[in-house]
Amino acid sequence: MQMGENAATKNHHHHHQVFDISIDVLPHQNTSKCFDDDGRLKRTGTVWTASAHIITAVIGSGVLSLAWAIAQLGWIAGPAVMFLFSFVIYYTSSLLADCYRSGDRVSGKRNYTYMDAVRSNLGGVKFKVCGLIQYLNIFGVAIGYTIAASISMMAVKRSNCFHESGGKNPCHISSYPYMIMFGIAEIAFSQIPDFDQIWWLSIVAAVMSFTYSSIGLALGVAKVVAAGGFKGSLTGISIGTVTQTQKIWRSFQALGDIAFAYSYSIILIEIQDTLKSPPSESKTMKKATLVSIAVTTAFYMLCGCMGYAAFGDLAPGNLLTGFGFYNPYWLLDIANVAIVVHLVGAYQVYCQPLFAFTEKWAAQKWPHSDFITKEIKIPIPGCSPFSLNLFRLVWRSAFVVVTTVISMLLPFFNDVVGILGAFGFWPLTVYFPVEMYIVQKKIPKWSTRWICLQMLSVACLIISIAAAAGSIAGVVLDLKVYHPFKTSY
Repeated sequence: MQMGENAATKNHHHHHQVFDISIDVLPHQNTSKCFDDDGRLKRTGTVWTASAHIITAVIGSGVLSLAWAIAQLGWIAGPAVMFLFSFVIYYTSSLLADCYRSGDRVSGKRNYTYMDAVRSNLGGVKFKVCGLIQYLNIFGVAIGYTIAASISMMAVKRSNCFHESGGKNPCHISSYPYMIMFGIAEIAFSQIPDFDQIWWLSIVAAVMSFTYSSIGLALGVAKVVAAGGFKGSLTGISIGTVTQTQKIWRSFQALGDIAFAYSYSIILIEIQDTLKSPPSESKTMKKATLVSIAVTTAFYMLCGCMGYAAFGDLAPGNLLTGFGFYNPYWLLDIANVAIVVHLVGAYQVYCQPLFAFTEKWAAQKWPHSDFITKEIKIPIPGCSPFSLNLFRLVWRSAFVVVTTVISMLLPFFNDVVGILGAFGFWPLTVYFPVEMYIVQKKIPKWSTRWICLQMLSVACLIISIAAAAGSIAGVVLDLKVYHPFKTSY
């Protein structure tokens, strides 16, 4: 093993010196059984693990607001917008998959994160901007998840209380204890160091997201059958239920919600970095994106359309907690518990890149500080020892505490998540992948292909701005009736 390790690292350095002169070193590079061409442990991911990771990241709480989004847009525009988003995201994800290795697709230098890819393709300034947007976005997602989880925990409590009082008691309860509970759980889970060490978490989360989405879907179908027909109209929510200007703002906000439901390109390269080769990682990744986007779009269509068919104009902002359904109450409870379990996992999947980035930066800045670099091994009977690092403990706990406090101050986070969906969508999902692809494939300026890519980018920018404007309008309306730290829901 030791010898293999040395060989791998030797080869690795050797490779860097000779890269320009000779490519002959490449075949000998995989002489080591345990290591990949970059001296890291052999990667083992396949199309299926990657698809599971993507589906876990995509089918999140976003699915629950889709019925509301389709209700704003109607039977024609709603599904059309969803297809459009899924196509754009599939296309830009395949562009992004080609940027995993710089230079040659099979043997170029690997980029381990989205940020590395931006740095090696686009250089310094854009790299900093991208980092800022990405980490702000992750921060926002963490807040959004805290709120969504606490709303679901409250929904369980309320539906049981409703059931016990026979629907007479309005059951006002405070969301704060639930947010604090969620925060404590996240502090515990965030101490698990690495993205790859939580493979089972992805599987659990994927199962959970299918559970609650299917329950939402089934309840929608049941309600449609009971009502004996589809509700809703071709053009969406009718003027009268809302004013003309409200309809415009809400349609824009619906775009933000749909964009948020699909946003996962941030963690695409991290997922690609778990794949084994050959075949080349970009090939496997494109297959995985196709599989996962097909699955999620089909699923979103069903959930969103069935929810809209069941409720028409009155579709609630969150399908399972908006109390459109009261019975069977135990089924709602199962769905909401599944949401909470899934969000606990999804929170980690999203925040790990941010945690890792900060820890790496701190370790480079203060390499000799014991507080930052020293790993304390804690023996656990029956398992491998757990390594505790003080800086990790403090920084990750502080991060969770801050997100929890902000969630308590802004509990109507649906709109704010719409803003995040909108802000994250264009730069991270469209602009950077397009720019990197142009650099990577050396596409000449003003060529047809270049113009088409830029048009795609501009169109998505306009959609993003519209969605952000709609969501900001939503926040402004919410602020008018908002009292912080008020106990009732």
